[in-house]
Amino acid sequence: MKQSYAIVGAGPMGLVAALEVLRAGHEVDVYERDDRIGGMSASFDFDGLAIERYYHFICKTDTPLFGLLDELGLRDRLRWTDTKMGLYCDGRLYRWGTPAALLGFDKLGWIDKARYALHVMHTKGIDDWSELDKIGAIPWLQRWLGVRGYEVLWRRLFELKFYEHSDRLSASWLGTRIKRVALSRRSLLQESLGYLDGGSAVLLEAMERRIRELGGRIHLRCGIDRVTTRDGAVSGIVIGGVERAVDRVLSTAPIQYVPALVPDLPADFAARVRAIENIPVVCVILKLKQRLSENFWMNICDAGIEIPGVIEYSNLNPGSGPHIVYAPFYMPKTHPKFARDNQAFVGETLGYLSRLNPQFRPDWVLATHCHRYDFAQTICPPGFQAMLPPMRTPVRGFCMADTSYYYPEDRSISESVQTGRALAQAALVEEGA
Repeated sequence: MKQSYAIVGAGPMGLVAALEVLRAGHEVDVYERDDRIGGMSASFDFDGLAIERYYHFICKTDTPLFGLLDELGLRDRLRWTDTKMGLYCDGRLYRWGTPAALLGFDKLGWIDKARYALHVMHTKGIDDWSELDKIGAIPWLQRWLGVRGYEVLWRRLFELKFYEHSDRLSASWLGTRIKRVALSRRSLLQESLGYLDGGSAVLLEAMERRIRELGGRIHLRCGIDRVTTRDGAVSGIVIGGVERAVDRVLSTAPIQYVPALVPDLPADFAARVRAIENIPVVCVILKLKQRLSENFWMNICDAGIEIPGVIEYSNLNPGSGPHIVYAPFYMPKTHPKFARDNQAFVGETLGYLSRLNPQFRPDWVLATHCHRYDFAQTICPPGFQAMLPPMRTPVRGFCMADTSYYYPEDRSISESVQTGRALAQAALVEEGA
């Protein structure tokens, strides 16, 4: 029987869920508070350049995304670039990510280097992450790399992304990130990462077109205030004080919003939702006359710099226009720096550039921007898989997911595709139960 679905959020996950439900023959309305689709992958006008709010890249293992590109006729927009990685450590920029770079790294001894290489090779071969879900990332790294290897390569990165939460991360959360990038190579010596010609907007626009072709509707600047229930099941949604009858609601908004969105959830389930924590990000974006380095990704393990790295997007996508640099500041809202205005983060970032490249001059800067997002990185402690509430909630007809449900995998558009499909299937299975 044809039913009416309301989908909360028009990011890639919500759009994919909408497509799945429409194909099943149902009526779909997608509601988005923002003035555009895309969520974290949405683009904005950066001084005349359309660029994504937050950087994205594609790896060789992103099979769900490749399937969606084929389905939408976009596979020919996929491009691959041989990328480089750098490591800024103790005032010096090192090459990183190749056997030769590891051998030439003078901050580790030969035994430490061998342990590092063995750890990467071991992690590349892991398929079952259930055991690593039970242990902490830091003890796991220290066991493989030794204390010296962890201190040099990882400690500062953990501190500048998770602060007081650094010891609350599962080994599986970290391991999948190591594996994803390690497998995105065309040879032992060369990393290869992908992007879409035209950016993520090409994919978002194609999904929007397909949704409309299938009879779906997308409502921008239109957030759902509340989900109403009757006899333990969804009965409607409230928008601007007006209730609309719907049969089912799929939420792809950060699940921290769910207890207020669905006040009739059982208290114990709402408590499980509230227990999931996130780290916000303040992301500075720079447009430069010249490139800062040859690297796409530069990890920073330096006591004098308080960002874990910079991402030079134009070294991945040379057709993106001028030289674009993203500098993410991850930190809890409780950190004193978080209360600063955006310009303070821009100024701090600019102050670091001459250290990362001594040739940098202020006149290289063409434009600056800064975005904030409160739910950038889920804190995934050991045992996180069991902590995650199920997508199908105790309120019949209400299902939910957000980036937490990528676990243990990394945040990516490919995982948005995978999770959006899983969310839709959870609702469709419940409907048929």
